[in-house]
Amino acid sequence: MFDHQSLLVTGGTGSFGNDFIRLVLDKHDPKQITVYSRDEKKQHDMRLKFDDPRLAFVIGDIRDHRQIAMAMRGVDYVFHAAALKQVPSCEFFPMEAVQTNVIGTQNVLDAAEMNDVKKLVVLSTDKAVYPINAMGQTKALMEKLTLARAKSSNTKTVFCGVRYGNVMYSRGSVIPLFIQQIKSGLPLTVTDPNMTRLLLPLSEAVKLVTFAMGNGRQGDIFVRKAEATTVHNLAQALLNLFQADNKIKTVGVRAGEKIHEILVSAEELARSEDCGEYYRVHCQRDRNYDEYFVQGIESEAFARDGYTSENAPQLSVKATEQLLLQLPEIHEELNQWSRTSAPRRLAA
Repeated sequence: MFDHQSLLVTGGTGSFGNDFIRLVLDKHDPKQITVYSRDEKKQHDMRLKFDDPRLAFVIGDIRDHRQIAMAMRGVDYVFHAAALKQVPSCEFFPMEAVQTNVIGTQNVLDAAEMNDVKKLVVLSTDKAVYPINAMGQTKALMEKLTLARAKSSNTKTVFCGVRYGNVMYSRGSVIPLFIQQIKSGLPLTVTDPNMTRLLLPLSEAVKLVTFAMGNGRQGDIFVRKAEATTVHNLAQALLNLFQADNKIKTVGVRAGEKIHEILVSAEELARSEDCGEYYRVHCQRDRNYDEYFVQGIESEAFARDGYTSENAPQLSVKATEQLLLQLPEIHEELNQWSRTSAPRRLAA
């Protein structure tokens, strides 16, 4: 699909961008992949790490309409990963979240349509479903902008998206925090032991995006099914792997946080298609006001709950350990831990 094609990834220096670009370069032969982001240090590090002539780097901000439009010239496929993602930052500076996640997305959509891009995939989050914080609210608006563009009758570009929760071991997620607390001898801070989270390795998030690129129709949003566990089980699984005896401390649910992740609402699930490993959330293609005022679907279709971390298959502590061991980062951390902790054990 990507052979001899030109791709652009906004926010391409992030965790997703690095893994996605590595996959495309290894499995395909793209004409060019443009990494569009603001951080020149991360771009420099990425340039040295990949050392591949098929990579191009553009310094720019998606808030800059002209710059993103210029960067997208001649591009076939766009992956929109740039966003403000930290809940506290968006709560403290909500207008900044609007500027990037909403207006910046509008600029990306405009640029894709202006340059006749074949397909654009936007990356969204569970926090956009029944949003309770500014980050989720702006990402929900990002989705609505994409769906509204997909409903436009005169566009050649296919606009679709994906939605996933916290990726395992991604920047800002709880797994690196727990590991740092283990290594520092501190208690593992659990917000609520019964809080559940879907466990999605980064490699599966990348597969989700490539699946959307290959199968997405106008206005589709794809969700990867995943297994879940409680944060207490996750903390205990890491303690077991590191053979550590740190305490687990309950600190309470933080501002802007949900007890369970919701990836597909009950209302969306009533209109969704089960694609095996994925849900396809359909979009009404035209601007038909009757869909909002006159027509509808039978109420029985809403009897099911949405797709959440509470009703997804639940992993035991042992099964969570096995899933964690699939992550190369965990093996690196365990190897480092064994080297640094062995002298301490001998001294004791």
